[in-house]
Amino acid sequence: MSDPQNILGTRDASFLLGKCTSGTPDKTTSTAKDGWMQRVTENIDNLSKNYHDGDVGQLYLRLQKIGIAALDAFLQSNVTGPPLHWKSAECIFPSRVANDPEKLRSIRRALIQDLSVDGEAVYQLIPNIELFCLAKSVLNHPASVAPESAPDYVDGCWARVTVNFWHQKLLTENASSLQQIIYEDLDHLEQHLRNHSAKEDASRLVQKATIHTQHGFDQKAREYLQRATEITGLDFVLTGMLGKRTKFQENEISQLVVLAKSADAKTLGTTPVPTNSIDEIAADVNKVAFKPDELNLNDDTLLESIAFSETKGNFPSANESNISRSLATLDPSNQPNLQPLDSIILLSYASSITNTSPSDGLTREETLPYATRVLHDKCLNWQVYTQALLVRSRIEGYRSRTIERGVLQLQALVDQVIVETTPNPSANTSALPSIQVQDDPGTSSFLPRPKPSESAQAKERLAYIHQLASPTRWELEAELASRWVSLGGLRTALEIYERLQMWAEVALCWAANDREDKAKRILHQQLYTTKTTEELQQPRTSMDDEDVSVEDLTVERTPLPAEAPRLFCILGDLEKSPSMYEKAWEVSSHRYARAQRSLGKYFFSQGELQRADDAYAKSLRVNALSHSTWFSLGCVRLQSENWAGAVDAFGRAIQIEDKDAESWSNMAAALIQLPADANSNGADANRQSPNDDLVAADGDDEDISSKPKTDPQKRIRSAFVALKRAAALKRESYRIWQNLLNVAVKLSPPPYSDIVIAQRRLIDLRSNIEGEKCIDVEVMEGLLAHLIAVSPSSRSPSENEDPGKMTSNGNTSFGNMLITLIQQKINPLITTSRRLHLLVAKLSLHLQLPAAALEAYEKAWRCTLNTAGWEDGTDAEAETKWKDVVDATLELVDAYESLGERIKEGGNERDLVEKGWRFKARSAVRGVLGRGKEVWQESEGFERLQWRLKDLKGDK
Repeated sequence: MSDPQNILGTRDASFLLGKCTSGTPDKTTSTAKDGWMQRVTENIDNLSKNYHDGDVGQLYLRLQKIGIAALDAFLQSNVTGPPLHWKSAECIFPSRVANDPEKLRSIRRALIQDLSVDGEAVYQLIPNIELFCLAKSVLNHPASVAPESAPDYVDGCWARVTVNFWHQKLLTENASSLQQIIYEDLDHLEQHLRNHSAKEDASRLVQKATIHTQHGFDQKAREYLQRATEITGLDFVLTGMLGKRTKFQENEISQLVVLAKSADAKTLGTTPVPTNSIDEIAADVNKVAFKPDELNLNDDTLLESIAFSETKGNFPSANESNISRSLATLDPSNQPNLQPLDSIILLSYASSITNTSPSDGLTREETLPYATRVLHDKCLNWQVYTQALLVRSRIEGYRSRTIERGVLQLQALVDQVIVETTPNPSANTSALPSIQVQDDPGTSSFLPRPKPSESAQAKERLAYIHQLASPTRWELEAELASRWVSLGGLRTALEIYERLQMWAEVALCWAANDREDKAKRILHQQLYTTKTTEELQQPRTSMDDEDVSVEDLTVERTPLPAEAPRLFCILGDLEKSPSMYEKAWEVSSHRYARAQRSLGKYFFSQGELQRADDAYAKSLRVNALSHSTWFSLGCVRLQSENWAGAVDAFGRAIQIEDKDAESWSNMAAALIQLPADANSNGADANRQSPNDDLVAADGDDEDISSKPKTDPQKRIRSAFVALKRAAALKRESYRIWQNLLNVAVKLSPPPYSDIVIAQRRLIDLRSNIEGEKCIDVEVMEGLLAHLIAVSPSSRSPSENEDPGKMTSNGNTSFGNMLITLIQQKINPLITTSRRLHLLVAKLSLHLQLPAAALEAYEKAWRCTLNTAGWEDGTDAEAETKWKDVVDATLELVDAYESLGERIKEGGNERDLVEKGWRFKARSAVRGVLGRGKEVWQESEGFERLQWRLKDLKGDK
């Protein structure tokens, strides 16, 4: 890797920068108002005119070299270290600008403003920002990219993707327009490689995965990581092995571990591996490398690392699992060192998993072994090891036993990065306030500063920086402050935010501590000033002026700070003022999507649904890839009964994130409400429904696309498939299962198996809370009637049979599922429902189980008999209850008469169901007559019971 200072001092670089070319300074290089980045672009245009056609190839190579050198120097000074030994201002700007603190401060502030995209700003105190602006201007210029037919074309496009991605990372939030530029380049590169039958190397595939993770496309990220794994030959698996985690643990239990092994060079053969530049500087796997310090756990209970069992039976067999033969022989406590790129792949897998569900405990348990495996290596790239420590500290911040080491390790990493990126006082190039730990030249740190001989060189640290996308120094400090906030260390967090001059975070901290008045004053002081203040153009560098009230701050600062749209939105949240959101939208030139999102949320809370709809729509015109905004818009349209619009909004949300169960469920709710003619004239006619493919892929359902366009049940079928998808994604939501059950019964013919599955799941989720009320009696009666109609006779599945597969006696898998549901799930829940007991009785009769049927009839009769209010007639529904008692009693008598003399299931000829059925039947009738004689003696039901009793007495 060439020295960036030498590259930026070449003649071509000096021409681009407008520095002295022939002993005379360039008159166009003056103040910040001239647009420094625009002038660099114009200088590239002029430079390209001086090159002849035969020298064009030299031009784009030289421009790429300049742009990459500037980007590497910027990342070295802000992400990886070690400090630059030269002043970037003297290298980039003319001496009259570099030596004038006021001019230098002005032009750097202008560059910070120029990097804002869609209202999203970069951090206001970025050191050496001119290096990144130079790289951005050069690598985004068409002259820096070779002709498409040239072999170097891909390198130029990829350099543009890289610098734009780092620009995205510098912003507070992802900017949609910049995201669109990045993905257009990625798609173009993919198509170009496909047309030329070329293969991408593994390092760029990993970098693509990092880009997808940054933008929230975790599934795509894992796909690219899988492709990179196939190229590098990495063999790994997440599995469980016996071991002990605590010092006093006696029994070994299964512990999660990642077994990983890099491929040998001989094994790879001619398979493409990382690029030549990385090959040249990558450390050898068996060579001792310098690494950041790792803190010990020092816990009185947990071991420093899992003590895996040394018994032979602990190691998984390749024949009995999905573990390859090479991994089955590895000792989990002594695994071979990995190639640096393979380690990055493991960390990227962990990041893609955590990004999907960061707060879930099982997710953290799943991701920790990846970081542990990377940290296990004794010889590792400096920056890769730093990233592994960071990933582990993030995971450990949620467990009581490891939270202390997690915070201290993060503090150590912060100090390390600050020390490694802070130049010596003599080389300090910052014309802006410093973001050091302290102003003392000897910057303090949690651990001792490493000696130069103990620290990795810049080329090693930058080797995989684009694949790792490590956080900048101020991002790390902000993350540490956020960790302190979660632990209740508000004062420590405030000190960090104030030193970094992150005023938005300072205000949010105070607001979280119920000091909204102080938060509002801080925000007002950043955006407004008093009439008597002369320095209107100077931004606030102190935290808070207690002597100035909010009412005195009436004059808007000119110019506003780069993060003004965000500050206005936070102020709007605190003051619940829509005018602040509108101001944020205005100052961002109608590009700050959050402003309209906040307006939409405000109007929705006020019940102004149409204005909320309009606000969300404006936000989506800026950022059409915001899943949460599409979801919110769908909810607004559901509330306003705009069913077609809701279907469209939730459909777009699903297209962005197809694993959002709530979007699937809400889209189903909107589909159900669509009018019948919406199938051909509504939202479905304008675009393909996202659930069409799901229906075609579901073997249990009919293909919606094969249905005629006039199918009256198309919207119900679409809703049903959407709910099935939602239930699969969120199995613990009983509301989704209830909706699935309600929609399924509306289909003709009904999907019987799915109805049984939904009812079974509802019982699993709600039986402990609702008991028998979680059972839909009418649905179960209909299912049983269908079973009896299609299967005249059947038998109960035995304990050793799979109820989902038993099909004997003409019974279907649906029948077996229903039988199991009633016998094993519903029957134990029944307490007061006569209809459910009768359901069990009918099923028992169908299964030729007379004893069980008679028992169910007896229970149904007792449930009805114990109903309060039928004996004294005082209840408003007493007459209805009396009729139920009469019907239940007569049903019981009929059951005794028809089942009493049958042979009990599993018994011999003498083993009858009920030998004394006559006595029991007469006793039941007499008991009811006696209890109802006083009130119901003149009723028709009383007379029916008397006649039935006479029949029983005459039956000898």
